Amino acid sequence: MLRTVTWGSVAAGSASAVWADTLALKASKASATGVRRILRLGAWLTSDTIKERANENGYHSIFCCTKIVRSKKPMPTDSPFFPNVGAGLASRRRLLAGLAGVAALAACADTPPLESAAAAAAPRFDPDRRVGPSIWDGDSRHYHFERTTVAAVAGGRRYRLWMAWPRGATPPGGHPLACLLDGNAVADTLGNAQLDALSARGDAPAILAIGPDSDLRFDVAMRAYDYTPSVRADGPTWDDEERGRPGGGADHFFDFIVAQAVPALAAHAPLDPRRRVLWGHSYGGLFALHALLRRPQFFSRYAAADPSLWWQDGFILREAERPAPLPAGRETTLLLMQGASAEGESPATPPPAGVSAARAERLRRQRAAVPPQAGRDLVDRLDRAGVRAQYLAFPGTPHGPMLAASLPAALALAARPPTA
Repeated sequence: MLRTVTWGSVAAGSASAVWADTLALKASKASATGVRRILRLGAWLTSDTIKERANENGYHSIFCCTKIVRSKKPMPTDSPFFPNVGAGLASRRRLLAGLAGVAALAACADTPPLESAAAAAAPRFDPDRRVGPSIWDGDSRHYHFERTTVAAVAGGRRYRLWMAWPRGATPPGGHPLACLLDGNAVADTLGNAQLDALSARGDAPAILAIGPDSDLRFDVAMRAYDYTPSVRADGPTWDDEERGRPGGGADHFFDFIVAQAVPALAAHAPLDPRRRVLWGHSYGGLFALHALLRRPQFFSRYAAADPSLWWQDGFILREAERPAPLPAGRETTLLLMQGASAEGESPATPPPAGVSAARAERLRRQRAAVPPQAGRDLVDRLDRAGVRAQYLAFPGTPHGPMLAASLPAALALAARPPTA
């Protein structure tokens, strides 16, 4: 059965205000009046205040996104993202106790909510934008930081590894691992307050963000090769043949992650093999899905944010028709997140700098070839195939801002206790 949580905006406010995010989900004793009471509180309260109001009105309060939101469905009792949740008070207390630290990521974020301008008009993507000062340039009460550059054994491509691991005691099974693609952009996005909130959970993940060895947030050509699968055996795979931009290097990049990048972090912090999360956005989400479908043994949890399902006329959807067998004796989880791209009509997004109108039109047609419900259908298919699959909707959130919007949920997925 498709497990879906839909988030919709109900409040906005000053970007300089203290803000908290909550997902209010109706429990057995909740009423429509109670819903309105909570939502009228506004988005600019502390997480504790919202939590108290939610408990008074019989609601689950989960702080994990970029705005105050309300689900269109009751809380699923068997959700892999919100496990072991029932309608009773004891279950609500267990949920709040288990997720309070990680869920406060958004409430404690160093950046304002995304909703005010993002839903109105997406900014133009700038391929030359550089990484600014990051938390890796300073100190944290709860995390060690290190950056290093590693050359891939195969091909010699150079990557910057942004590594962070908790200062506290190592859990018996090791730290959860959050392996995050587009690492330079991730490092430019994460804030100290988010890491403090992770640590308050008591089981914070070690973070491995993998990016290009440059000061660019994104290396477009590099990620086009690294994050896309090979689609043919009788010749090269092109991401953009007209511009001479190759693709098809996903399996080589996966080998680099497993053989070189993860061991570099494991040298500093023991890692729990049961809780390895792979997160990616856009082409990175395409890569995460390809890893799940073809090489599911290493990572047990996958988070794909606005994945490029349209790439090569829906190649990843065809690949999902013949997934590799899942490892026995272990749960495999997928969290697939989509914003406005799944609504049929995304907010108008200017083409990236340097992209001709003709090429922009070709890209638009490629995207239009994949139906808006393709993400939900993919989750449903994989759920039937044995994956604990969840679909998470971010209504109105454009493609670019989905990177930052999806990170808290991915980090929460990493911190979730292992299944028995």
